Amino acid sequence: SPEKAMVCFGNMFIELPKAQTQKMLRQDQEQLDEEINNLRKELRVKVNRLYEAQGKPELKGFNLNPMSAEEMKLINRILEG
Repeated sequence: SPEKAMVCFGNMFIELPKAQTQKMLRQDQEQLDEEINNLRKELRVKVNRLYEAQGKPELKGFNLNPMSAEEMKLINRILEG
């Protein structure tokens, strides 16, 4: 039916309401984004420690943050005119 969606959990498919499915997917994506950002922050610290242990100078530009999707949309609008 148009109000239901098939969702795969492991090796099972379950039919759930679309609104509930969308909510679950959004929550999962937010959690994954948070985990990715935490791993990026940890990686920066570890790389800096490694360079410090090797006696090398800190990498320049390594602490930059990626632009958000909203920022990219605004940049594209400006470039398009």
